[in-house]
Parts: sequence; C-alpha cells; structure tokens
Amino acid sequence: MFVPVETPTPVHSSTTTPVPPVRSRRWSRLTRGVVPYLYLTPALILLVVWTYRPLVQAVQLSTVSWNLLPASPMKSVGTDNYEQLFELPALGDAVWLTVVLIIGLLPFTVVVPVVIGFAMRGVSVRSSRIYQGFIFAPFLVAPVAGAAVWRWLLDPSGGIVNRVLGTDHNWIYDKNTAQLAIIVITGWHLIGFAVLAVAAGLAGISSDYDEAAQLDGATRLQIGRRITLPLLSPTLVFLTLMTILLSAQWSFPLIDTLTQGGPAGATTNIYYLLWDYGFHSFNAGLSAAAGIVLFLGFGVVAGFLVWLSERITFHDN
Repeated sequence: MFVPVETPTPVHSSTTTPVPPVRSRRWSRLTRGVVPYLYLTPALILLVVWTYRPLVQAVQLSTVSWNLLPASPMKSVGTDNYEQLFELPALGDAVWLTVVLIIGLLPFTVVVPVVIGFAMRGVSVRSSRIYQGFIFAPFLVAPVAGAAVWRWLLDPSGGIVNRVLGTDHNWIYDKNTAQLAIIVITGWHLIGFAVLAVAAGLAGISSDYDEAAQLDGATRLQIGRRITLPLLSPTLVFLTLMTILLSAQWSFPLIDTLTQGGPAGATTNIYYLLWDYGFHSFNAGLSAAAGIVLFLGFGVVAGFLVWLSERITFHDN
C-alpha cells in the first residue's frame, strides 16, 4: 500500500533587493561631485574677498579723483588718470629703475645660489646644513632692522665698509650709488632663500645620472653643465620668475626706510612710485591707475615666462 507524499511547494522569497530610483542615483552622483568644491569653498571665499574684490575696487578707484579724505567726495574722471600717468616722465624713469633692480638682483637669486649649491655638494650633509643655516639667516631678519644695520655699515664717517675701502663715500645718499646699495642689501636678504631653493632642487635630482655619466668617462664639469643644470632648470626658472615679479616689492621696505625714493628719485621703482602717488601726493586715482598698469604689465610678463618655461625646462620623469 502506497501512501502519497505531497511534494512541498517551493516558497519564493518576497524580499528582493530594491532597485534605487533614477532620481536617487542622480542625486548621489551630484552630491559626490559637489563635495570637493565644498572643501575649496573657504579658500575661494578668501581669494574673492582679499584678491578679486580689491582688484575690482582698484579699477573703480582708477577712474575717479580723490584725495583719500572720507569727507571729500569722489569725482569721476574716466580715463584721465591713465592719460596723466603715461604723460608723466616719472613713470618711464620708474620702469627703467625697476628693470635695473631686476637685473641687479638676478646674480643674487640665481647665479650665486647655483655656485653655492654646487660647492656644498662636495661637503658632508651635516656641514651643508650648517652652511645653509648661516646663509639663510639674513632672510629671517626684518627688512627695517636690516636697513638700520646697513645704514650703520655704510655710514660715511665711521661705517665698516668705508673703513675697509679707505673712503668716506655716502653710499645711500649719493645719486650714483643709492640704487647699487639697495640692490646689494636686497640681494643680501634674498640669497638665503634662493640657496635653499637650489639645494632642494639639487636634492631632487637622482644620483643615478651622475654615476652613469662617470662610468662613461664624463668629468664633474661636464656632468654639472650637461646633466645637473638642465635638470635644475625648473628651479632656476622659478627663481627668475620670482625675481622679475617681486623685486620691486621686496625692495620697498628698504627704500622706504633708507632713501624714501631718493636721492632725486634715484631709487623710485614702479612699486614705490604708486605708493608715493597714493600716500605722499594723496592722489588715490593716479595711484590706483599705476597699480592697474603694474598689474597688467607684470601679468603679461608672467604669462610669457610661464609659456617660455614649459619649453626650456627639463623634468626628471
């Protein structure tokens, strides 16, 4: 006798993985794309508040006549400030003095640091750190304090420089040597930073290149000229770019402390000129116009140098 056995009916689970709606997936992708910009928001706000907003205000100020007095109304003059600026001979003199300043500082920020960097490659790591510390020390000195020290060193009656040279020359207040004094003092301040930048660039160059060249019979001079210098070119271009764009700004506190643009305008570069228009002549519109011209001029130079650097520099890939 057979007893029929009922076959159990398979039970299908009703709990299946829900498929997210299309709107939810789009919202998820959107939030993932927004998150990086949320991290950038504080920096962007500061950039707008402290850079672009003052730049727009400077453009607006360059089209008015105002003596910086709050009770004095601003008078719109259109482009008269720019026309007056380009008619002043002081602008051409200031541009030329800025060019002289840049050329005079390039040995301090490019040539001498490269020589020191190559010289320190032959000493121990501990000794090179000590030398770099001594060389970098002037960069930590406040420009006003450094100007006071150099005023004493260059004093015509009892300064150490004149004692060593056996002269009584007034280096700072002589029209023929005031610019030279500003260049030397500014270079003394900057050489430490440039040496550290070159040392960092040299440290990033692999020693395998030197060893391979030595196996091929290359001398140290050939290795330095044909291998090390090309690989150091990004650092050298960076230092050159910084010198061209910031020389006038770096020298400003020294000029304001030592010469006030004199004697007879011998140290008035473009950066000090726009400050002089604003806070000596109290011509805010003319000062703002000079600042806009300075911004556009150096912007073009910076763009050209960046374009040029991409074509003349070598990178260790």
